[in-house]
Amino acid sequence: MTPTVPGLHHVTAISGPPQANLDFYVRHLGQRLVKRTVNFDDPGTYHLYYGDEDAAPGSILTFFPFVQAGPGRAGPGAASAVAYAVSDLDGWIERLTAEGIDLEGPWSRLGERGIALSDPDGLRIELIEGGLRDGGFHSVTLWLKKVEPTARVLEAMGYAQVEEDDAATGGTGGQERRIRFRVAGGGRAELVDIVTSDAPSMRRSGAGTIHHVAFRAPTPEDQAAWRKRLAEIGMEVTPVIDRQYFDAIYFRTPGGVLFEIATDPPGFATDEEAANLGEALKLPPQYEAHRAQIEAVLPKLTLPERRRTAP
Repeated sequence: MTPTVPGLHHVTAISGPPQANLDFYVRHLGQRLVKRTVNFDDPGTYHLYYGDEDAAPGSILTFFPFVQAGPGRAGPGAASAVAYAVSDLDGWIERLTAEGIDLEGPWSRLGERGIALSDPDGLRIELIEGGLRDGGFHSVTLWLKKVEPTARVLEAMGYAQVEEDDAATGGTGGQERRIRFRVAGGGRAELVDIVTSDAPSMRRSGAGTIHHVAFRAPTPEDQAAWRKRLAEIGMEVTPVIDRQYFDAIYFRTPGGVLFEIATDPPGFATDEEAANLGEALKLPPQYEAHRAQIEAVLPKLTLPERRRTAP
């Protein structure tokens, strides 16, 4: 029997210049920079990982920051928002407002209070009240033209529809229908929302857009079982790819969203001490011999003071 996917592992997005991205997520959202490495396919570009204090799966938001990236636009066929669970929404409203961050809300959606804000490149970030512990994901939103084809994939992965709202707030700019899915037996980061909208938007990849959504496989054996299961339901799944901190497989859903299943091990402390995550540039072995050239190309980064209360 194929094991249930426990929930989200990470979400990867595209940004513009890395310093503005770093300042926003560390200074304003209180995230920990847990890994400073490079895009494995383009070592002249950073790959920055943000997460909670433990760098735990289900809290990791990563970025490919391209200095010359043009602005992207959310639309059908991709994930359009990331939501964090927070325990004190009013406290966050007070702090972010004092820091000059524009907020949408507070609003009520599917029985929960939340707010939304945009990062420097326009990526929609939501804070949803009710989390017992700040720092982890609440959910990810997929903006699709049709619900059913992707819903069938989620259901095959262990998700079940639990709620629906035809008057939800999700930032599409149109009349929305939101369907919520929860994975059986999940905990942190257990929710996926699908939104359809009558807004006449066409997705454009670029800064401020989400590249892919990754789900957890606690072990390599679980991942292998999922690779077999996904192939059985007609998904074209990549071979296992070594991403140094996890092994990954990828497939594109019928709605166009790129999904990944990533293993929990070996984790982010495999090449540096847990207490010092994100402090130094870490390169995959194939690029270590070229460190001097890579460091000369990458923009210099200054780690800002971190807000200790994270969403």
